[in-house]
Amino acid sequence: MPVVIPSTKEQIVRAAERLFAAHGLDGISLRQIGAAAGNGNNSAVQYHFGSRDQLVQAIFEYRLPWLHERRTLLIAEHRPDDLRSLLDCQVRTLLEHSELPGSHYLCFVDMLRQYGRSDVFEGLPAALRDSVREFQERLGGFLPHLVEPLRARRVAQAMAFIVDAAADRERAHAHGRPVVPFALQVTDLLDGMVGFLKAPASPRTLAVLERTDPAAAVWPAFL
Repeated sequence: MPVVIPSTKEQIVRAAERLFAAHGLDGISLRQIGAAAGNGNNSAVQYHFGSRDQLVQAIFEYRLPWLHERRTLLIAEHRPDDLRSLLDCQVRTLLEHSELPGSHYLCFVDMLRQYGRSDVFEGLPAALRDSVREFQERLGGFLPHLVEPLRARRVAQAMAFIVDAAADRERAHAHGRPVVPFALQVTDLLDGMVGFLKAPASPRTLAVLERTDPAAAVWPAFL
């Protein structure tokens, strides 16, 4: 079987994903990314992507289609009709991705959240943004006990927790550390997330919410 050699752009994207995940957005130069991709041209990254922000967008566009297609396939196969079964499609998709050799994508996303870079979401192609929003709104449909904007915030927080768990697993694989068996992590994470999402809002939370600007209660969407 012939060996498939990644294109120069793909090599740069994968190198950037790995280095950004490890060092943050400002901890590595475009020149260092180009060198890590095996390109001797000091301007290779700028030539292919133009800027750091465009390179960040390229990483999303490289990874997200697979993630969204996989989740869509799981939804079509399992026809989820309750919160747990729908959430399972997201948990399974991200944990499966954490098993991919050479991927640092989930650690990269985790890093962006820590940097507060929710703005990158708005720069994604409309189809990918819509897929994220539609899935999260569908999850919210199983949470009638929560008022808005608390419902959307709770869903977005759950998505962030799942990313954290998947990033930890991806990081452990990268460093050769042991991981929990896949099936156990899926079901245990689901237990925790379903419990978190189904938890009622306390009277105290509702009272604080009434005094809070709705815009301040929004949690940025990722994935």
